[in-house]
Parts: sequence; structure tokens; C-alpha cells
Amino acid sequence: MAAEFEITDIDDSGGFITEHVSGADVFWHSHPEYEIMLNIDSAGTRIVGDSAEMFGSYDLVLIGDNLPHSWEYYRDSDNSGRERGVMIHFKLSSIGEALLAQHELQAVRNLLADSGRGIRFSVDDARLAEPHLENMLKTKGIEKMISFFNVLSIMCSSVKRKALCSETYKKAFDKRNNKRMTDVTEYVRNNFARPLTLEDASAVAKMSPFAFSRYFKKNAGEGFVEYLTRVRIEKARHLLRETGYNISDIADQCGFSSISNFNKHFRKSEGLSPRDYRGSFNKTQ
Repeated sequence: MAAEFEITDIDDSGGFITEHVSGADVFWHSHPEYEIMLNIDSAGTRIVGDSAEMFGSYDLVLIGDNLPHSWEYYRDSDNSGRERGVMIHFKLSSIGEALLAQHELQAVRNLLADSGRGIRFSVDDARLAEPHLENMLKTKGIEKMISFFNVLSIMCSSVKRKALCSETYKKAFDKRNNKRMTDVTEYVRNNFARPLTLEDASAVAKMSPFAFSRYFKKNAGEGFVEYLTRVRIEKARHLLRETGYNISDIADQCGFSSISNFNKHFRKSEGLSPRDYRGSFNKTQ
């Protein structure tokens, strides 16, 4: 069943809500708070707006207010339920408009504005932020605030941060529109391993194929077929890195019609063959 688009409210008196995260899936949702998520020891699929990426250990992201997002973790029976990372929710009012208006916080204002597209930070940034995020779990008052601003300082100073959503992506607040995109992206995530067509997706959206094609590109910043291929490639990259499966089996598991079709799309996306990708990744271990 497709996930509902949900608004999650946190009481203003809560300040900075900090908690551990486990390997439980986070459904597609949005909320009026900003979110900092650090996945320390986990892997899966991260979807933020129109961005769908595989993530691994030390994945640090900042998500703006009301930006739809979800995490889907790969199952690990040996470590199920174990604490995998840290998540923070906060509102602008938690910092204070008067404080944010100060010249010294110009970089923070720019960072929060950029977070409207979601921001991914480097592994090095994530490692630097980890002790401060962990400290926020154990402290209160001014010490917790100091740790929070240390995290923001690391993010503002990052030279390797990357916007997640495309420039054309716009947050849509119409409930029916959000539900439609939610249903389609959920459908793709649940069915990308089998043959999927534009007609299949348009039926989920309850639109004609022609109307759906235009609608999807307008809202996602890319065509449906391009999005589907990207989701499949991201899954293939994970399997090539994390498993010893035969490449032909990976092609099949990711929904490619043949090994040659898989090789063509993978080379176009990554600039090298699946075999070479696996080999180059293994050399870095």
C-alpha cells in the first residue's frame, strides 16, 4: 500500500528534538521542522523530493522544512534494531529570528535556505559532526546548543556538500498532488525489479499516459523512464559494492531486460562497466 503524505508536528517547546535512529524504514512524509539525519552504520535508499540515492555509512543530510523524504533500509538480521544513527528536528523559532538576523549568522541563513532542496555532506563532514550529534543526545541547555551550533558550523564550512533535489523541483503543498507523487514513487520502489511501463505508472496516478508524462517531468525534474532507470542503477551500485552476486543476477534483480541492456545503462550513468565498477570499488577497501 502506498504511504500517505503526512505532516508531523512537534511542540515548539521541544526545542531541538534529538534521538537515535534504528534500521526501521521511515515512510514518505514531510514536517514543518528542519531535519538533520546522520546514518552512521546502515545502508539503503534515501529519497528526498525528486532525489533517489543509495546511501551507506556516514551519510549526513540536512532537509528543509516541508520537504518530503523517506529512508528505506536494507535488512540485516544480525543487527536489526541496533542504533544506527542520530536524527535532529528543529524549527527556526528554536534558534530565534533575532539571532538568525545577526551578520555573524549569514552563513547559517544561507545554509537553511539551501536546505529547501536537501543537502548531502561528505563522509569527512559526517565524521566531524558525529561527536557533536552524539553529545546532543546526552546533554541539555547551553551545552546542547553549543553542540548544535558546532554541527551547523561544520555544515557551513563544508566544501563538498551537494544539493539533492533538482533545480526544477518545487515543493508542492496540494494534498492530492503529493499523494499522487507518493503513490508513483512508492510503486516504483516496490516494483522496479520487474518490467514497468509508463502506462503502468500512469494507471497508478489515475492519469492518461500523455498527461502523466508531462506531470511527472514537471514535478520530478526528469522523465519517468529516466527516474526508473536511475532507481535501478542506484540499486545495482549497492549490490555491486555490498554483495558477491553474479552481474547477470544483479541485472535481473534490478529490472534490466538483459545483461547487455544493463551494461549499456550502467556505463552511461557511471562511465564504466558494472564489472569495472565493482573492481575499482573493491580496490579501495
